[in-house]
Order: sequence, then structure tokens, then C-alpha cells
Amino acid sequence: MQHIPDVERRARLARRHGIHPEHRYPDPVSATRAMTVLHATEPPTVHLSLQARVDALSVADVDAVLYDSRLLVKQLAMRRTLFAFPRDLLPAAWGSASARVATAEFRRLAQDVTKAGVAADGAAWVETAAQAVLDHLAEAESLDAATLRQEVPMLEARIVFGTGKWSQESPVAPRILTLLGARGLLVRGNNVHHWRISRPRWTTMATWLDGDVPKPMPEADGYAELVRRWLWTFGPGTEADIVWWLGATKAAVRRALADVDAAQVSLDSGDTGWVLPGDDEAGQSVTPWAALLPALDPTTMGWKERAFYLDPEDVPYLFDYAGNGGTTAWWNGRIVGCWVQAEDGTVRVVYRGEPGDQAREALEEEASRLTRWFGGEVVSSVYASPQMRGERLT
Repeated sequence: MQHIPDVERRARLARRHGIHPEHRYPDPVSATRAMTVLHATEPPTVHLSLQARVDALSVADVDAVLYDSRLLVKQLAMRRTLFAFPRDLLPAAWGSASARVATAEFRRLAQDVTKAGVAADGAAWVETAAQAVLDHLAEAESLDAATLRQEVPMLEARIVFGTGKWSQESPVAPRILTLLGARGLLVRGNNVHHWRISRPRWTTMATWLDGDVPKPMPEADGYAELVRRWLWTFGPGTEADIVWWLGATKAAVRRALADVDAAQVSLDSGDTGWVLPGDDEAGQSVTPWAALLPALDPTTMGWKERAFYLDPEDVPYLFDYAGNGGTTAWWNGRIVGCWVQAEDGTVRVVYRGEPGDQAREALEEEASRLTRWFGGEVVSSVYASPQMRGERLT
């Protein structure tokens, strides 16, 4: 079995993820394809993840591929997370990861509708409400969520979800929209607010893609394609890494690995890793490099087992209680801290330890680069890590 040491894993990360200054990508689409998908739960993550990988990139450049050419499309998929997908990868998600999320969403929502007394047959009621939204948007083309609630009466129904002190009453509308998004029938279209804030106008996928909506792949084929892309981006990775990232079962992952003829390699951790066939040889070494990545960046969130690029002792400071990564500062393939912004938009690096003079100089250059890109604007995140929150309080 070929061995791939951690130093090679970190070099692959630098080369393939485009966060090494010498390996950046020429445009947003190629950078997204290199990462398989980009996290899009918070709108700024897409822009900032691409800013780290594409030189001379503006907010308008990112908006153009999201809302004009629509070469990148937002889709709810793995782990019930919103991602920006390259358009050609959507059918794989629709038939596998997104379908899995949609099935779970439908089951929970139908139960909550019945429990709330909205309808005796929750499943039938949900399907009727979902169709009412689709029918309305077929005529209106695109509407924000508030307008949809006003114009589709069924969306005004209220349900209670959660249990105990975590229970709360809310309109059913967001969950109907989430379900339709997971099914690939609705899409978050043009953002009617600032690029840093999510205020999408919802539209049907058929309208958004000008009627060119391919069929979902069969489930096994869809998982195989997602795993194939993941292996090129993140491989080598363990089975546990893929199961976590994909939000699927071990059985689905093992079948996908077999379908793509993935090869086993040994890792420094003692675990067995997986790569695409023929991708087990060492590549070019890389020169020293630094990068500043946003909260929920796909590099930070690409693996479950992160010790090869993250000191386990730093996890409680740089990730929240649910495992979401905040902003990160990277030096030679390892996370060495995070970054925060002052009120005037200035970016400052916060170190977890002493990385050395060369690292500090390189990271300060990246901080200056990012500060110039922000142009005085400030981005906040609900996924701020404890380290980030602590710095804001001092």
C-alpha cells in the first residue's frame, strides 16, 4: 500500500485548493470546481472563499456567476447545508445527498404539521402547500419569502418544532421553502440585499436555469460522482471523513468508493486513506505560503479528522460547539490562528501560538490584501469561533 505522509497532504491542499499564491485559479468557476462545492450558508462565505483563490476578484465578479450566468447555483445538499455548486454537478446532488435531506425534511415537517393540529394528514398537507408555492412562482417568477407568505395563504400556518425549552412556534413557510430547495425545485435567486446579507428572491429551478434542468442521477451514480470529486479535492481522506462530509451512510460511501475504483493508501495517523486510482504519487513540493480563509471555508470543513492541519488543542478556540469552523489563518498547510476585523474593516490576525517571523510577515501581507479587498466593509458571522468572539470583546 502506498504511503502518503502529512507533509504531502498539506502540499496537495496548497496546490489543489488554490490558496497558495502560486496556485490560484483564473476565475470563480474553476476555483469552485477545484473545491467540489463552496459553503454558502452565509452569503459572504462564497465571495470570501473565492477571493482567497482568485486574484483580482471583485464582489461583482462573484455575483455575475451566481446571478447572471448562473454557472454556480446554490443548492441544499450534504448535511443539510447550503452550497454553491458548479452547474454540472447538480444532478449528482439531486439524486443522492439532496434527496436524502429532502426525505428527512419532509418526514419531520409532516409530523410537526400533524402535531400542531394544522391537518390530520400532515404529509398530504405539506405536499399541497409545496405545490401551491410552485404554482404561484410559475406565474410570479420570483418573490422573497415575506411576499410568498402573504400571497400563498397556506404558508401563514404556524407550527411548533423542537422539544422542551428548545421548542418554538414559527410559520411553516421557511420549512416548505427548505423542502422545495432540497428537492431541487426551488432555488435562492437574486439577493435583494447587500452581498453580505441573505435576502434571496425564490424562484423555480426551471425558471432559474431557463428550462435546461437535467434529470437527477440515480442515487448510486450521484454518490459516486460526489465522492469522485471529493477524492480529487480532499484525497487522501478516510472513510470517516467522507461519511461526515457527505452526510451519508457508511454503506453508501463504501459503494461509491468501489464504483470509482478508489485506491487505499496509508496515512501518518495510522488510518487507511482513499484516493482516486493513480493519484497516490507525491506531487511537487510547494514554497512557504500563508492564507486567510473565511468561516465555513471548504478547506477548513473538508475533513472530519483534521489533526494533519489542525492542532487538536486549538479546536475549542477555532470551532464552535457544533463543529463549525470560524475564520482561519494558515501557514504552510496548518491552521495557526484566526482573523478578525476592526470597525473600519481592517483585518487583524490572531495567533494561537508563535508561528515565527516568516509566518507573521506572510500573514500580515495577507491581512493587508484582505483589508484592501473589503474596502472598509465589515463582515460578521453567526459562526464566529470562541477565539473570534473573545477578540471582539477585548
